[in-house]
Order: sequence, then structure tokens, then C-alpha cells
Amino acid sequence: MFPTVREVLALDPVRHGAPRLVAGEAGLDRRVRWVHVAEVPDIATLLGGGELVLTTGIGLPADDAGLRAFIGDLADVGVSGLVVELGRRYASAVPRVMAAAAQRRGLPLVELRRATPFVRITEAVHALIVDAQLTELRATEEIHQRFTELSVEGAGPAEVVRQAAELAGCPVVLENLSRQVLAYDPAGESPELLLDGWEQHSRRIRPAGRTAYDADAGWLVTTVGARGHDWGRLLLRWPGGGDLTSGGAAETRPPGTPPTRLTILLERAASTLALGRLIRRDAEGLERQIHRTLLTALLDHSRPVDEVALRARALGVTLERRHLVGVVVRHRLDEPAAENGAGPAESGLLPDATQEAGPARLRDLAEAVGQALREAKLTALTSAVDDQAVGALLALPDATGEEKALATFAAALRRTRVDVPAVRSPAGRPGSVIVAAGTGVGTLREARRSLIEARQVADAARRDRRDLPIFRLPHVGLAGLLHLLRDEPRVQTFVERELGALLAHDAQHPREQLLGTLRAYLDSGRNKSAAAVAAHLSRPAFYERLARIARILEADLDSVETCLSLHVALLALDAIRTP
Repeated sequence: MFPTVREVLALDPVRHGAPRLVAGEAGLDRRVRWVHVAEVPDIATLLGGGELVLTTGIGLPADDAGLRAFIGDLADVGVSGLVVELGRRYASAVPRVMAAAAQRRGLPLVELRRATPFVRITEAVHALIVDAQLTELRATEEIHQRFTELSVEGAGPAEVVRQAAELAGCPVVLENLSRQVLAYDPAGESPELLLDGWEQHSRRIRPAGRTAYDADAGWLVTTVGARGHDWGRLLLRWPGGGDLTSGGAAETRPPGTPPTRLTILLERAASTLALGRLIRRDAEGLERQIHRTLLTALLDHSRPVDEVALRARALGVTLERRHLVGVVVRHRLDEPAAENGAGPAESGLLPDATQEAGPARLRDLAEAVGQALREAKLTALTSAVDDQAVGALLALPDATGEEKALATFAAALRRTRVDVPAVRSPAGRPGSVIVAAGTGVGTLREARRSLIEARQVADAARRDRRDLPIFRLPHVGLAGLLHLLRDEPRVQTFVERELGALLAHDAQHPREQLLGTLRAYLDSGRNKSAAAVAAHLSRPAFYERLARIARILEADLDSVETCLSLHVALLALDAIRTP
């Protein structure tokens, strides 16, 4: 952090010398990184830029060309200004040629009309710089301490965003890869003005780098993610007006860019968010923890399959030489508050009471699944697989008994009275519990595929109005599958890759939405005449729009494969935008 030339001229030791600005008024807001005393004409080769040069002029060239070259060299190296003490070389004023050269280069040139010890000036400026740096260091230390505490406490995204906005004094927004807001804090401003038309506004914010400032949009942006998997962006609005640093001095940085402190703050908040997403709290008993550890190991390949089989056998669950079927049981509805418009629990926006009810309801479901397995006399690894679902890996003697075993389990689960009043679906809706099963496999190495398939089917079946005893993969269509995968960063990345250019175009041209034209074309099976009628456009106008879409997307809209990819991306976009 460094003072400006203007601020240096206001210091008492400088004012004692009766300073007078001779040239370069436009450069008075340049930052002074250091003060350097010089009495030789070739001093520029020893400087690094940002210095305020003090001189009596006794060693400066006597000819006009030499003075011009001296000023040019200082300007080229990027010094902040030149201060000349009168009385030794120049009696009453600096040479006019020196002043003219400084004015042309925008270099502040100051005369000291009274003798002043240069050491007092250097001491005063350097003390100002050190004090400002200490202030910045304290602010940075507070940032690290605050977010370390949040990480240790397991704070949710809403609290992390709130703290970031409080420290910055600026609005902060957390969004996913599809530009949907997960949490925000307006920092005292109007939430409506901040979030109105957010998706279109966000698509115009295009920083050049993982953490960068978009000067046109006025937003500082950093990517949020861990272990190579990015899942969102954290944005801080800094319009560039005013200085958010303390101590009256600002750091050296390109004009119009945010202070480094804000960049550190935003990146630290993003790290806290990424770490919080990785943390899993588990208050289950030891046996259930081992079940969960083994199921997790199968899902993420964190342990060798032979080790999983060995540890499962020690628990009394034999997985070798068995027919394995992944099963996932979940409530049809998420947290009750979600039905009233609240965001997901992960966003940290749910009431505290609701957040406390979620784990209790999951524990009840896990106990019901365990009881149903015992009643059906089935052997399985079972535990919660996420915040809403309980998974089980059934180990059957052979494949012929798969359907019977699943039916027996589903019937036993219904008899455990999972649909208690606290979680019962509203009148007219199917039962609140969904039982989904993956395809049976013959080896433990394939068990992951069956478990993942069961979880996908269970999530997609939430919107299925049928009350089936067991949901299997044939019951789930493409739209349902994409809905279940809507929070998967790879799906969101696919949508952005396929449709991002068109969405950005529509965001910049709100009166001409080409996405609807593309949708009509694909929904009509690429029948241009029928699509034009559906879009309420004349055929020439519709054809012209299709040509523009093709140019924007750089895609061949006559290609079946290309259109299939775009159609899937549209369905995925609808799934992402649907709560």
C-alpha cells in the first residue's frame, strides 16, 4: 500500500520546503513506492519504478538535450515524480526545458523553494508506507482468522457469504455453474435490484482467469471448487468508485481494479465454501459408520474391492460370489420447507428448525430400512448415502431370487409405517417413500454401477406420479434422468458448452430471444415449416433466425447428431431451471 504524490506533498517535512508544482499535475495521483535521493544523470538505470526522486540538481546535465533525456529516462522507468531543491544548482526555478519535458510526459515536477533535509522527507514517506502496510496486514490477518473459524465451525454457505459481504462492505453472490443463485448478501443494498434478471446479468460477467475482475461489469469473480471439480462462482461487486482500504493510502495497482485485500477475501471465502462442501458430518453408531464407509468406498473407489469384501465379511455381510443389487430409499419430498419456497439445505437458507429435522428424519428412514431388511431376512450393507436417501447393497444367493427379494423388502418397508404423519405426503399424492433398485450384478467390482443407478432412479422418480412398489431404470425417461443430474457440474458444463453462446446472445439482446426459435425447431423434429408455425413466424423470418443460431453456435443444424446434442442440452437446461 502506497501514498500518492499528492499525499506526499501534504506531509509536514515537504511543506516545510515550500513546495511548488511546476509540471505534471495529471500525475499527482501516482503511487509512491519509495523515496530515492539522486545527484547523477543516469540514475534511471538503478530504479524499478514507483520511486519519488529527490535531487538538488548539482549533477544534472547543463544542456537542454541532456535535461530532456534525463526527464525522458525517468518517465520511461515509471518514477512517480521528481522533486528539485532550489538554491544549489538552480537559484530561483528549474529550467524551462525541464518543466516542458515533464509536462509532456505527465511527470510531476516539484520545486522546493526552501532548504529541507531530504532525510526527514524519506523518513516521513517510509513511515506512512510501513503504517499502511501494517494496516493491510492486520486486515488480511482478520480475513484468514475469520474464515478459519468458519471452516472449523462448519458454517453453511449463507453464513460464509454473509461474513464475506460484512468484511468487504460490498454485495456478494454465490452461484452454481448454471448461474443460479445459491446464497447472497446485498450488504445493505436492495436484494431485488441485486438479483433481478441475475442469470442474464451473470452471463455478461466474463473475467479472464480463475480469479479476476471484470471492469465493465464491476464484479470481482473467483471459481469455487476443490479436487479439480468446480461447482460454482463467488462474485463480489466492486464498481471501482472509492477506495475500500483503510489508513488513507491505497496500494499500487492498475487503475480501476479492486484492492488486493478484496481478492484475498474472495479467494479465502471460496476456499471455505469448497472445504465445507467436502466435510461430512456423521453422528451414527460405529457399526453404521462402517457400513457407510464401505458403501462410500464402493461408490468413490477409495478402497480396494478386496478390502471392502473382507471388512464386510467381518461384519457378517458376505459379498463374494453373491448376486448384488443396489437399492436406494428416499422420501419423495425434500425438506418440508422446500415445498414453501425455501432453498435447499445446502444453501444455508433454511430455518434452523428445519435443518435440525432433516437429520432426524433421515435417521428414522435408515432405521426403517434396517428393520425392513431384517424382517425380509435379507443380507445387505446399508447406510445413508446423502442428506435425503438411504442406500443398501443386497447380497442375494443368485439372480433368480432378485424380484422376489425386492418385492419382499418393499412390502416390509411399507409395514414399518415409514409414512408417519410428520412426513406424510399431502392428500392426493403418492406415498412419501420411494424404493428404487439398480440392475443386479454378479461381482463386487460392478456394485458401484448398481448403486449409482438406484440413486439416479430414486431421484428421478420423485416427480413420477405413480405409486410403484419398486422403481427400476425402465421407469425413468430422459427428462427425469436429466432432472436428477441437474446439480452435476459436468451436466452444467455440457449445457454451457452447447448453449452458452446462444444464452449469452439472448442475455445481450433481451428483445430477440433465439433460444425459443431453436426449441421450436428441435421440438418439431427439425421440420422447419411446422416449427415456423409453432414459433408464430413467417418462414423467411424463421429461416433467417435459424441461420443466425447456426452462426452463433457454430453448429450444423441439418446434422442429426448435432441437433440431438442440442436437444439434450435444452432438456438439461429445463431441468436445471426447474426447482
